[in-house]
Amino acid sequence: MKPLSVIDWVAFILVVIGALNWGLVGFLKFNLVAAILGDMTFLSRIVYSLVGIAAVYMAIFASKITKKSV
Repeated sequence: MKPLSVIDWVAFILVVIGALNWGLVGFLKFNLVAAILGDMTFLSRIVYSLVGIAAVYMAIFASKITKKSV
């Protein structure tokens, strides 16, 4: 298997950030992105959008990995 590219790592990190934020929302009712960047400000919406795009990218990336390993 080839090593992960920079885009793969960035997508992975963004998905982890999103997952941690949702964990905080679920367990503690605390939205870290909103606390840092404001509630639905332009910057927070960019972060949410990037996390969503990264999740789609990782889903496609995961499907490619599973097809190669089968």
